[in-house]
Amino acid sequence: MPDASRLYRTFNVKPGEARVVGLGLLMFMLLFTGYFMLRPVREVMGLAGGIDNLQWLFTATFIATVVALPVFGWLASRLSRPALVSGVLGFFVLNLLGFASALQLNPENVWVGRLFYVWLSVFNLLSISLAWSVLADVFTSEQARRVFALMAGGASAGGLLGPLLGTLLVAPLGHAGLLVLSALLLGASLWAALALLRWRETEPLSGGDQVLRHKPLGGNPWSGATAVLHSPFLLGIALFVILLACANTFLYFEQARIVAEHFPNRTTQTQVFGLLDTVVQTLAILTQLFFTGRIAQKLGVTVLLVAVPLVVAAGFVALALSPVFAVFAVVMVVRRAGEYALVRPGREMLYTAISAQEKYKAKNFIDTVVYRGGDALSGWLKRGLDLLGDHPALAMFIGAGLALIWAATGLRLGRAHALNCAQPGTTRESGQTG
Repeated sequence: MPDASRLYRTFNVKPGEARVVGLGLLMFMLLFTGYFMLRPVREVMGLAGGIDNLQWLFTATFIATVVALPVFGWLASRLSRPALVSGVLGFFVLNLLGFASALQLNPENVWVGRLFYVWLSVFNLLSISLAWSVLADVFTSEQARRVFALMAGGASAGGLLGPLLGTLLVAPLGHAGLLVLSALLLGASLWAALALLRWRETEPLSGGDQVLRHKPLGGNPWSGATAVLHSPFLLGIALFVILLACANTFLYFEQARIVAEHFPNRTTQTQVFGLLDTVVQTLAILTQLFFTGRIAQKLGVTVLLVAVPLVVAAGFVALALSPVFAVFAVVMVVRRAGEYALVRPGREMLYTAISAQEKYKAKNFIDTVVYRGGDALSGWLKRGLDLLGDHPALAMFIGAGLALIWAATGLRLGRAHALNCAQPGTTRESGQTG
């Protein structure tokens, strides 16, 4: 079958992997379609409370994340991996249906809007982290370098389809209807995640791997946090995520300021956010499909982790010198597309050579509490810099410095990951849970 062979070479997929890679792509596409239908609504709700209050929403999100962590840790300690995925994502489906009912009964309630903003921010990180945990659990390090970016292309496809569906359906369905549709998509994403876990059961890496997948991960609700504190490698990933969050938050606040100044109308603001999302996801999916996997294979994970921080540092300097919407739009698009296409797949590849408990618990702690903690800390730092005077350039120069530290951290992590993969009998291949 020469056509099939050519297709395998084009997407860097080996024979026998097509179905499971397709499941991973579908899982992300369904998850992100549902999320991105609702994301522009969240952004408008954030601006409705005033730019000066954004740091409070970030802080509330961090507190909610800290509350959610021990609950997730407790479930992970007692449930098998399929049951954990089913329980968490199933709970989120019920949440969406509950918000749909609240918005249907009282669509103008400002506190429902604020609660939804915080909930969606927590749901976003936790559900995406859990989906990546499934992939890190199912694929080996070698497979991850080839196919993680391809499956992440499903996320970018969902990022394109979600805003389009939201724009077309918000009038006939209303916000409550969009939430119900998002709940259905999340349920379908859950089905794909469980199918991935079933595939690994039929083709286990080892006999022990098959048995352990049906057992709880063990430990206590805080074992994810303690695992990070006791591992220099995981601490490095945590620092990388904090610096990523700082860069994102500085640009997010700058986005709010520039968009509010240039586009005072709410409808126009929503259109601007939607346009930026469309451009970002288009660039990301093209990069993920045709370039990321080959870059990781030939140049290593390090390049994925370092390239974007360096570009972001240059972008901060450009914004400091010329803080206009056109410059901001270019920087924001490059940063977000680069994060989706390069940084996120590269970061997830780091988790393929660690234990199952670390894949689910420590990874979840880093992706939620550490990330949102970085959001909250950098949000107050940005607000404090703004209060010192009308000198937005100062925040941009500080952001450039943080981005350079971010790049240096990525360099160290990439080298450490290469050493871990070079060592025989890593925890990933042995199926140990730590």
